[in-house]
Amino acid sequence: MLTVEMLKAMPRKTIFASGESVDGPMGINLMNSGAMLRWVAVRGGYHDWAVYAGPVDCSIDEVKNNGDKVYDARTIRNLVPCNQEAFKLYRQ
Repeated sequence: MLTVEMLKAMPRKTIFASGESVDGPMGINLMNSGAMLRWVAVRGGYHDWAVYAGPVDCSIDEVKNNGDKVYDARTIRNLVPCNQEAFKLYRQ
């Protein structure tokens, strides 16, 4: 489970979690295309963080730099389990 202490201990711009999920109601659901997406969780510049998603054939660095940000709270917490304090630091 992600905590504020864990975020503070990470170097800036670190990819600390990644995976693959379907683009649909049971997954990331950016466009509801049914395609597989790659996602990455990235620590930001000031203890904040965000999740980005992109095509599964992209590398994690490509998704980090060019992916679409995930905004749905349920999806974010499913991909990266975190406590409430860490969730409050999610970069909107």
